[in-house]
Amino acid sequence: MRVIISGGGTGGHIFPAISIAKKIEKLMPKAEILFVGADNRMEMEKVPAAGYKIIGLPVTGMKRGFSLMNISVLLKLLRSMKMAKKIISNFKPDVVVGVGGYASGPVLYQATKMGIPSIIQEQNSYAGITNKILSKKVNKICVAYEGMERYFPANKVVLTGNPIREEIIKLAHTREQGIEHFNLNGNLKTVLVIGGSLGARTINLSVSNSLNMLNQYNIQIIWQTGKTYFNTAKMQSLGYKNVRVHEFIYDMDIAYATADLIISRAGAITISELCQLGKPAILIPSPNVAEDHQTKNAMALVEKEAAEMITDDEAIGSLMVKALDILGDEKKMKSLSANIKKLAIPNATDLIVKEVLSIVVKTELHTS
Repeated sequence: MRVIISGGGTGGHIFPAISIAKKIEKLMPKAEILFVGADNRMEMEKVPAAGYKIIGLPVTGMKRGFSLMNISVLLKLLRSMKMAKKIISNFKPDVVVGVGGYASGPVLYQATKMGIPSIIQEQNSYAGITNKILSKKVNKICVAYEGMERYFPANKVVLTGNPIREEIIKLAHTREQGIEHFNLNGNLKTVLVIGGSLGARTINLSVSNSLNMLNQYNIQIIWQTGKTYFNTAKMQSLGYKNVRVHEFIYDMDIAYATADLIISRAGAITISELCQLGKPAILIPSPNVAEDHQTKNAMALVEKEAAEMITDDEAIGSLMVKALDILGDEKKMKSLSANIKKLAIPNATDLIVKEVLSIVVKTELHTS
């Protein structure tokens, strides 16, 4: 069996793609898997590190509004279309899986045009324009949220959830181990703040402006600042014994186990992990994403009383006040925890790979 997995751009696209590849290999050890990504994007480093071959396309995103640079973007798209067709012709895949990101569009478009069975793995609660167009041509669309029939043909939609890391599903660590790992006080409430790998400026400023207040209420903070804010946060936190500043947390499963409350952006994979954890969360959607899809992701939880949301504009003034309110309300904490846990789909990777294999089998039966 030969599989192309296309897409990337962010960890939220790449790591689910790798999870799908690993599951296919586990079920079919002789399977050949090729990744197709976008040149100079994160996947060109992360996919080979996971042991898979990847080919890069020159495709990039359109600039917002009128920009002469979009002429170059269109030329790169046309070149990427030609390259995608050649890659598919040479590799001869039995199935193509698109996980989102710039490269996913050209590859899925050419695959469907060439009659190759294809699947979209839609991670967000709001479908972008590319996937809406492609949905008419692909065989199946694996989604993580209910109600996606409003964007896609209902007969193609399968609710599978999003693939999440194995260590998050297992969560083998206890809170006590986390307290020891981060050298914290087991008697105090702990907030995990995830500022992103590069750093979410608003979230970081919200924390730094509230250090005195958090100290006054004896709240502990595990603070992932990201690269750009790390040195500033390190200086600002001097003298605060309950603050642990990290540029990046590699053992995120331990951090999750330690936290009583989690503060984060509202990326699709992050939300899927939070549902699996079943912990109270405050979501601050990034305003810098296409079609404001993080707000829609967050609202899907807020409407089920499974998380709290604060807009990026409001965060600096009210984020930590909201965090203290939740931590002080045991009934609210239990309710948020129970409601978000109901939304977890821990076997998402299995369900997606089942769909991948089933369309290959159906195609072979149809053509034999």
